[in-house]
Amino acid sequence: MTVGSGPAPDPREEMISIVDEHDEVVGSAPRGEAYARGLRHRCTFILARDAEGRVFVHRRTPTKLVFPSLYDMFVGGVVGAGESYDDAALREAEEELGVRGLPRPTPLFKFLYDDGAGKSWWSYLYEVRCELPVRPQAEEVAWHAFVTEDELARRLDEWEWVPDGLDAYHRLRAFRAV
Repeated sequence: MTVGSGPAPDPREEMISIVDEHDEVVGSAPRGEAYARGLRHRCTFILARDAEGRVFVHRRTPTKLVFPSLYDMFVGGVVGAGESYDDAALREAEEELGVRGLPRPTPLFKFLYDDGAGKSWWSYLYEVRCELPVRPQAEEVAWHAFVTEDELARRLDEWEWVPDGLDAYHRLRAFRAV
């Protein structure tokens, strides 16, 4: 937070688009209500790589509304009401990495994440190269590092990962294998 900017906005109050099974907007709701009621919404997943091609990995803060304190190999988050996936991907990547001036993330594919227990969102997966020094957002990121693909693969069974990110990672591997 910048000195003098006042308290950070409550993420539960952020308005997000509510979508149907075809990713068509059917309304909007505050994020907290969407989560509490299990309303389907939109999210972005951005695989961020440094100049050497290593993947940005982080552990979420314990204050996150969804999947607190778990590891993730993507930055990203919910798409705001009236916001495009592409705009949300750039905004989220810059916010979470703590940088300005990233190139637009490259869209790869869209999929529906549904855990069968009330967590369901349309997800667009992107990739971006971040050659700037990162200063991750303290409210979002408790720990971070850039790791090689081999290191990431070794950690898959060692660390507790966010389930949607792990699902997205397996989908990305399958997408690249085609």
